[in-house]
Amino acid sequence: MLIRQKQHSVGSMIAQLTGKLLHKEPTYIMVDVGGVGYGLHISLYTFDQIKALDSCTLLTIMQVKGETPTLYGFYTTEEKSWWLYLTTVSSIGPKTALTILSSLAPGVLHKAILSKDTRLLTSIKGVGAKAAQRLILELSDKVQKLDYMQDPVLSQPTANKVDQDAIMALIQLGLTQKIAEKAIATVREQACTPLTLEALIKKALQPHSASN
Repeated sequence: MLIRQKQHSVGSMIAQLTGKLLHKEPTYIMVDVGGVGYGLHISLYTFDQIKALDSCTLLTIMQVKGETPTLYGFYTTEEKSWWLYLTTVSSIGPKTALTILSSLAPGVLHKAILSKDTRLLTSIKGVGAKAAQRLILELSDKVQKLDYMQDPVLSQPTANKVDQDAIMALIQLGLTQKIAEKAIATVREQACTPLTLEALIKKALQPHSASN
């Protein structure tokens, strides 16, 4: 699938990495490839696919801002394509695109755009009404031909004492530490049942969890 890039600074000099997972966080991992450690920013969707693995292959995109390269990793071509689609939309940057993919699985996002579900889209942290409208306007035609069956439900393993990991993940997604801590505290107060790390982060990304 070929998608025109919004910025010339996004490229595929490193298009794929296969190696041992040295470090795993919900939004950041380090992969050892032949003795070289590559740091990649990922979404919760990718994290859910690789969290139980010791090694894996990830599709990658490199973005260079100034002289600083940043690598983004994706477990499936589907998610990589969605990231590319999202970053062609005005006002949607790389981190916001990862936040969107962390909040909604590709199949759910596809349905939300085609059904013009602005309510669901604006429930994502960092996506306001105007951004949701742009997503629908600029992507509806592009994604209309994509075919989805039922999107797989993410697994829900048991997890305890994940607050600090969740706060760190939120900070890496662009929130300040104060807002991240407030969001996690709010989610904990409202939760009626135990939450996995992924569920905790997703709920914290919802606008009502913390104010800017």
